[in-house]
Amino acid sequence: MEERINFYGNSTPQDLCAKYGTPLYVYNEKILRERCREMKSLVDYPNFIVNYSAKANSNLALLKIVRDEGLNVDAMSPGELYVELKAGFLPAQILFISNNVESEEMNYAIKAGVTVSVDAVSQLELFGKINPGRKVAIRFNPGVGAGHHEKVVTAGKDTKFGVDPAQIDDVKAVLEKYKLDLVGINQHIGSLFMTGEPYIESVKELMRIAKQFKTLEWIDLGGGFGIPYKKKEGENRLKLDSMSEPLKKLMLKMNKEFGRQLTFKIEPGRYIVAECGVLLGRVNAVKLNHGKKYVGTDIGFNVFIRPVLYDSFHDLEVYPVNGKPNVDTEKVTVVGNICESGDIIAKNRLLPVVNEGDFLGVMDAGAYAWVMSSNYNNRLRPAEVLINENGEAVLIRKREELDDLVRHYL
Repeated sequence: MEERINFYGNSTPQDLCAKYGTPLYVYNEKILRERCREMKSLVDYPNFIVNYSAKANSNLALLKIVRDEGLNVDAMSPGELYVELKAGFLPAQILFISNNVESEEMNYAIKAGVTVSVDAVSQLELFGKINPGRKVAIRFNPGVGAGHHEKVVTAGKDTKFGVDPAQIDDVKAVLEKYKLDLVGINQHIGSLFMTGEPYIESVKELMRIAKQFKTLEWIDLGGGFGIPYKKKEGENRLKLDSMSEPLKKLMLKMNKEFGRQLTFKIEPGRYIVAECGVLLGRVNAVKLNHGKKYVGTDIGFNVFIRPVLYDSFHDLEVYPVNGKPNVDTEKVTVVGNICESGDIIAKNRLLPVVNEGDFLGVMDAGAYAWVMSSNYNNRLRPAEVLINENGEAVLIRKREELDDLVRHYL
């Protein structure tokens, strides 16, 4: 893969592991900027905005790069909103997409001056009570869902998200009751679609909903753009260019029906950051157990939960401690160091022969990885390093220390 040729810049994986320890998240700035630019050029339309979905990766340094590339941003919590403001995003550049929040959390976003999107009629009622006469947005469920796992399908007939279009009359009643100005509607059908058809269909449904609200200033088409996780098997990329013209036609058609030019947004997360990240770990044990070979690493699911939670697949690379690649291969199961049988990174994977002391790289680990880490087993969360455009390695988050585990106890 061309992008991987100089992923580590002026360093080697072995150098980085020796200097910063393992496990270690490493990000490549060039790839991050390239993905931002690909999303910005998705549609040739003057009022087209890319909102980065920061829940995929909210590292402060990466957020600053995303902002520098001209993207706006979404927030799903006060914490994300706080960090985004610290990264330099202006309130007007942030959309707070709430889900089952209390008044205190909603008030935090309102006082910060950001636009709030609600995803239930009752939440719209709550917003109206505490912020009458103001602008608001609503997340609708268009009835079309997609995603790589049932846990990440966020629209359709079996999900908690969004307002059912059957409740549009109820929505209008609450808007009138509190004199709210509905400026935008949004959707999200799910994460990691690899063909554009379900996305285009969901956009058509969202456009039909939009026609019911003539006050709209913008329509957020959602995210979920996938990346190929099985590159070594030749998995194809999502063909963004195949989506460009259909999306533009739908936008222009909507403008004609509204009689004015609307702003259209998308909210990619994974597509922006997944491929710019690699998770490095050390091999601490190699053993046979009833005829099966296990490669034991320090990449426990407290550090990287995706394979356990989503049955996700990630390509792996082996970096021998002596720097000499091994041409022989073997089938192994790669596991972490958590005291749970489910702590598995890859089952029955064909890899170059791995020895204790070698290092492993988990590919495409920039999205939904560090942000989902924990201190389970009282293990420490890892450091994060950025390979900048000059090829230099820069520490952008320190590794936790044991004192961090008791810092907030009374």
